Amino acid sequence: MPILNLKVSATRSPSLTRALSEGLVDATTRILRKNPDITAVAIDYVPPEDWIVGGRTLAEHGKASFWLDIKVVDGTNTKDEKALYLAEVFALMGRQLGDLHEESYVLVHEVPADAYGFGGLTQEHRYIANRLRAPLAA
Repeated sequence: MPILNLKVSATRSPSLTRALSEGLVDATTRILRKNPDITAVAIDYVPPEDWIVGGRTLAEHGKASFWLDIKVVDGTNTKDEKALYLAEVFALMGRQLGDLHEESYVLVHEVPADAYGFGGLTQEHRYIANRLRAPLAA
């Protein structure tokens, strides 16, 4: 159920939107073990002329950049999973956007289960409800 908010320095195109969203959902499913059916991706495009790093635009640098903020429930992923996820997202963005500026970011934002949810229910509520339905282990 994660929400992925992606900001990229690129010209909007349906093919790029599809490639970015499919790549992110794939990595999020494989590495962070999130259900792709309830993974949401929102992409904002920023012209390279409007993205400034070190006082110069990305257009002047001749580079691309991105900012990914993904919300997940705290404690559901290991440090190694998050490190691998960051590496794979950087590789994906490099393939899709071209030469990346080092000042490109990924934030795996871990939030409390009782403060995060979808469909009007918290993840804590869903966890407890699922546990109550599960048979007791002998």
